Amino acid sequence: MKPFLGSSVYIDSQHPAIVAQAAKLAAGCADEEAIVKRYFEFVRDQIKHSWDYRMNPVTCIASEVLIHGTGYCYAKSHLLAALLRANGIPAGLCYQRLTIDGEQPPYCLHGLNAVYLQQYGWYRIDARGNKPGVDADFCPPLEKLAFSIVNSLEQDLPGIHAEPLPAVIKALTEYQTVEQVYHNLPDVAATEQ
Repeated sequence: MKPFLGSSVYIDSQHPAIVAQAAKLAAGCADEEAIVKRYFEFVRDQIKHSWDYRMNPVTCIASEVLIHGTGYCYAKSHLLAALLRANGIPAGLCYQRLTIDGEQPPYCLHGLNAVYLQQYGWYRIDARGNKPGVDADFCPPLEKLAFSIVNSLEQDLPGIHAEPLPAVIKALTEYQTVEQVYHNLPDVAATEQ
């Protein structure tokens, strides 16, 4: 579990702002599951999805996401992982490969999280941010993700990652505006991840 508890460049769970927010959100929670739910709902509902709100700057590092209050799904997953890790709860990153229009290529990655819950083991959660047609929730042991795999061209990429995929870091650090990121969304072939 050690890789899923550590602080790193992009999941900077020991940053003072992350530590303070994690402590604030955990206050009054009865148990670990309540803490996870509170962190999830905070990132899902209070951190604006960059493309939905057309909000700059482009963020990547968890503390930047928290400070600016915005991020693409990938960046939001970095923040959620950092909050969880700051409280000693194992958390990783997961990805789906989705078609952009739902019917045909091109593809892009979608970032979400997995958290280790004592009662259930690894459980995927998606704090992307709800909107019409997107309704993710925290309701273990059932998964309620933002996007379902709806055709044979899409897939849940296997594995739980301790660190973001290189393609994600590239997209979030090379482009300066949300529009530039949107026109260059990260993708990997299934064999690359």
